[in-house]
Amino acid sequence: MYVAVKGGERAIENAHRLLAHERRGDKDVPEVTLPQISEQMALAVDRVMSEGSLYDRELAALAIKQARGDMIEAIFLVRAFRATLPRFGATEPVDTGRMAVQRRISATFKDIPGGQILGPTFDYTHRLLDPQLAEGFVPEEPKNAVAAAAVSDGAMPRVTDILRQDGLIESSPQAEADQVVGDLTREPLSFPADRDLRLQNLARADEGFLLALGYSTQRGYGRNHPFVGEIRFGEVEVEFFAEDTGFAVPLGSIELTECQMVNQFKGSATEAPCFTRGYGLAFGQSERKSMSMALVDRALRARELCEEVRAPAQDEEFVMSHSDNVQATGFVEHLKLPHYVDFQSELGLLRKLRKEFAQAAGEVELREAAE
Repeated sequence: MYVAVKGGERAIENAHRLLAHERRGDKDVPEVTLPQISEQMALAVDRVMSEGSLYDRELAALAIKQARGDMIEAIFLVRAFRATLPRFGATEPVDTGRMAVQRRISATFKDIPGGQILGPTFDYTHRLLDPQLAEGFVPEEPKNAVAAAAVSDGAMPRVTDILRQDGLIESSPQAEADQVVGDLTREPLSFPADRDLRLQNLARADEGFLLALGYSTQRGYGRNHPFVGEIRFGEVEVEFFAEDTGFAVPLGSIELTECQMVNQFKGSATEAPCFTRGYGLAFGQSERKSMSMALVDRALRARELCEEVRAPAQDEEFVMSHSDNVQATGFVEHLKLPHYVDFQSELGLLRKLRKEFAQAAGEVELREAAE
């Protein structure tokens, strides 16, 4: 369809060569390397890994370079590559309670076991452009890096666990050992969807879309009055159950951001009021994404918690069908590809309708003149 026009295939090849030329840019400027992207654009790499559903910093950096910095195109590239990989099985659930924490904060309690660890964050910066960065400024090593690592070594109880001990927050659902977990990458989406599928969808969802929906719940479109129970970022160990050995073996560590939102309480005639939960988890340091995910997760639990569904963020079909940026890109950007036959059909129909309209209008004028 797209190469049917005379010379179309040659034109596309030339477009590819031009794209490669524009991607490289001015050859007097040193070419950016994958380690530079991975180390100095770490948050962009984290987003591509999360929404691309593939934890590989080098491949994510390559995708960003190939896409000229277009995050959605890079995510598309990673998804396409992921689809070619063999699947050996599923890992054991990661234990974020034993995370080697680099950053951990709570907006609900000032003093928490293990303490607040500010870590690397923009939260306390003045949002002023720093001209020193344009001159190759090299910052000093953080003085408390060793101390922070020592504090974060070992288990840190979650704030929600502390609330649960006092019965002030709903219990976290415990999965049964033989319960089958859905897989959006292998099975078509259907509704209604259980929470496992919803969380998978939100983890892969476009960050901007989730941010807008999360914001809408705070403005009254979703009955959300949230508090950040805890955000933690750090490394967790990934284990895989090996049938040959009969036990789980460690594969390595990955960086994750986990957010637990504490939301307004609920209750019934038979159940005491308590706080409810919203949950978010994403690869790398992805706080905005995990927070937005937690807000939308809580909004999507409306029916489960016997709440009235009135807002877009509470409508699982709306959220899950429109949150995937790769799918959305396909629908939107396909409009710029050739649609000559379709448009000529529409054009012919429009001309026919206008001709019929003009004839009908002329007949009315003749009748009015005769009268």
